Amino acid sequence: MTNSKIPNQRAIIDRRALSQAIAELVAENGAAKSRPEVVRLLRAALDHGHEELGRRLLEKPSAGHEITRGHAFLTDQLIRVMHDHVVNAVYPAPNRSAGERLTLLAVGGYGRAEMAPHSDVDIAFITPTKQTPWCEQVIEAMLYFMWDLGLKVGHSSRSLDDMVRMAKGDLTIRTALLEGRYLWGDQPLYEEASRRFWSEIVPGTERQFVSEKLAERNERHRRVGDSRYVVEPNVKEGKGGLRDLQTLYWIGKYLHKVTSAAELVDAGLLTRAEYRAFRRAEGFFLAVRCHLHQLTGRTEDRLTFDLQREVARRMQFADRPGKSAVERFMQYYFLQAKHVGSLTGVFLAHIDEQFSRKTARGLLAGFRQRGRVLKGYKVFGGKIAAPSDDFFARDPVRLIEVFQLAEEHGLEVHPETMRMASRDAVAIKGRVRNDKRANQLFLGLLAGRNDPETVLRWMNEAGVFGRFVPDFGRVNAQMQFDMYHHYTVDEHTIRAIGLLSRIERGELNRDHPLATRLLPELRNRRVAYVAVLLHDIAKGRGGDHSVLGAEVAERLCPRFGMSEEETELVSWLVRYHLLMSSTAFKRDLADPKTIGDFVSVVQNMERLRQLTLLTIVDIRAVGPGIWNSWKRQLLGDLHTLAAERLRLGHKEHGRDERISAKREKVLELLGDKRDVLDQLDDRFADSYWIAEPEDIIALNLVHYAAAKTLAHQLSIHCESYPSRGATLITVIAPDHPGLFFRIAGAIALAGGNIIDARIHTTRVGRAVDNFLVQDIQGRPFQEEIQLQRLKQNIEDALANRIELVPQLARRPLPHARAGTFEVAPRVSFDNKASNHYTVIEVSARDRPALLNRLARALFESGLMVNSAHITNYGETAADTFYVTDVMGAKVTSEDKLRGIESRLLEAASDERQAEIENA
Repeated sequence: MTNSKIPNQRAIIDRRALSQAIAELVAENGAAKSRPEVVRLLRAALDHGHEELGRRLLEKPSAGHEITRGHAFLTDQLIRVMHDHVVNAVYPAPNRSAGERLTLLAVGGYGRAEMAPHSDVDIAFITPTKQTPWCEQVIEAMLYFMWDLGLKVGHSSRSLDDMVRMAKGDLTIRTALLEGRYLWGDQPLYEEASRRFWSEIVPGTERQFVSEKLAERNERHRRVGDSRYVVEPNVKEGKGGLRDLQTLYWIGKYLHKVTSAAELVDAGLLTRAEYRAFRRAEGFFLAVRCHLHQLTGRTEDRLTFDLQREVARRMQFADRPGKSAVERFMQYYFLQAKHVGSLTGVFLAHIDEQFSRKTARGLLAGFRQRGRVLKGYKVFGGKIAAPSDDFFARDPVRLIEVFQLAEEHGLEVHPETMRMASRDAVAIKGRVRNDKRANQLFLGLLAGRNDPETVLRWMNEAGVFGRFVPDFGRVNAQMQFDMYHHYTVDEHTIRAIGLLSRIERGELNRDHPLATRLLPELRNRRVAYVAVLLHDIAKGRGGDHSVLGAEVAERLCPRFGMSEEETELVSWLVRYHLLMSSTAFKRDLADPKTIGDFVSVVQNMERLRQLTLLTIVDIRAVGPGIWNSWKRQLLGDLHTLAAERLRLGHKEHGRDERISAKREKVLELLGDKRDVLDQLDDRFADSYWIAEPEDIIALNLVHYAAAKTLAHQLSIHCESYPSRGATLITVIAPDHPGLFFRIAGAIALAGGNIIDARIHTTRVGRAVDNFLVQDIQGRPFQEEIQLQRLKQNIEDALANRIELVPQLARRPLPHARAGTFEVAPRVSFDNKASNHYTVIEVSARDRPALLNRLARALFESGLMVNSAHITNYGETAADTFYVTDVMGAKVTSEDKLRGIESRLLEAASDERQAEIENA
């Protein structure tokens, strides 16, 4: 696409010397006998060229254009040597007929001279008419030489007529020929092919070509992830990547016959500044792709977590306070992808306008739809446009106003106006940021009632958002190097704002009934939007982003024009935006102390409503698959329990009253089986009634009664539990030490993930253990064969018929490439979180054996587990246990706690995992 010079070409390959060496072999031994030695010489030249270009890439790690042209040059020279050897020595034909002509075209990425080390070699062999035997022999001989070198060759052999006919009906062929570059052979034949392409294939198909290319692009984006901010991007095919740049070039070339990207400026499709951004992004992406190929030794275009760190090192990114080298590298990557997105929008809008101007003909040619004026802006065809080139420069507040008006009136921003906004964003300085009207307009956009997400994204891509709110600019394109967060911080934030807006419009009532009910009850809706904007604003600063973000909120909210009360609430929400999820997912909601501690921080209903909404949109915007019905249930339960406590104030229902109310509900659920409660009432302690929800108690009672009637020592019941999005597994068995860790291991061996566990012992020494289990995709087990496997594994584990430890150790990590991340295990103890239990929280690398090992470590430490609560954050598991000692008391001895910590750290360590795997 660009014409970069290649310094010292002969250091890569010396075609003349190679040709001469081959000619000497042929002169001495003949073509047939020399073939193995010819292949050896060609392979040695190829290896030497790759080695030289690899060395240059390490010396100049960002020289994407130079290195890719170098690889194309190396391939060119080798193929030219092959061609000359074949036509002169292998199949010489001194008196060739007019039909015995052959031209070689480099097509595709090879035609653009953009080749990474393991790119395909795409060649078109063109003949004047139907292939002659000589042409077939030459093509076949050349292909065998290329295959012998290990090149991945994509080839076609066509006559001129076939080329024209097939290109007319196939977009892929047309695109390949569009980039066709003369490689070697009969040059007049190449020129004839080029002339026929432009005279017979292109005319009249321009609009169709653009339409099909954009449809192809949209499908590609859908396939690889329809955001340019996915944290494992595809450098070639991903949104904002190389293929998007190539699409712009293809369209520009098809419509205007440009021969390089630089000529897009002359065609009026890009400004010089935009072309520089185009070339900078292209060069960076090409360099990254070369590093990926070189590191993996294969065609690899996905910038996966395990490769990001190494590519960052090779490209000489360094750590900075609060931000690692890999995070800085990926931030630069996403900034380039963002520039590509901006270029694409402006470019395609210009193409659309060019087509529109050509469409009106005949009687309609002089007709123009009349536009209107909106607060000094022109509105035409659903787009809002600045009336003059200096419109923003004369009053930079208009840079905020144009986006606010677009959101309020459901308009697009005209591409030329987007271009002006990008150019003039530098005019946003302190005076504009502190302008009262500018801040009112910004809040109006942020809390807009139509589509603030889309317009804020436009504003961000134009560079206006980060200029007006510099703290937001600091997290622009910033990724977090983990497997939990799917998007960059700015994209996550904008998506969360969009979710809040969609909930307010009633579009997500089915997914989020609680949030849909709460939003109209808010006393101040704009507080909710500002809190979502600022909740992650301080990420990457090297401290607790919640605390630092609250300080940012205290500074920014008054600037936005918010009152002292609003500022206090936004700051509080940012400070505690992780409190609700942490409580719901890591604490026992059946423990009254959990609810009491949560309410003591929340304090009032408005805070609870706002925090619930912020928590829901924050989790949902992390990425696909993160939000599920189990999390919805836990957050809903916490909200309900906290709201009840806030309404009652200090007039709590006592323990006896709560148990009595539950018994009444359980009796209702039991229906005609109510008698089982009277039969079994003396078996279950009050702690069981407090811990379990009514529906599970009803199921447990029926199950227990059936096991008692049938005299089953071990009874296992599995059923789907839709309201929790999990499978409920109940195990009734004689209680004995180690029961929990054996059951946990058996479930993991069957492919299950325990997300919640409650461990009970009846007054007659029977264990009643309830487990909520999901598969690796976070879904309940429902197939009968799956439920049977879970039951059988538990039976075998409790009967010691299977060895759990070695089998679990051999199972792969739940997330591919999770081993890339450094996850140091941590253990914390909390004797204040519960009135009756010591709460132990373990954070470690997630793996199938983890819960089994931790439970065993607790058993070996002489502890009784009352409940376990398991949550995952990508590659990290956070397991919380409510425990007592064997006497039912909390663990308070420092020596005892240190011993427990040591056992848990060893159980969770990578070193222990390696020992078991190698045993």
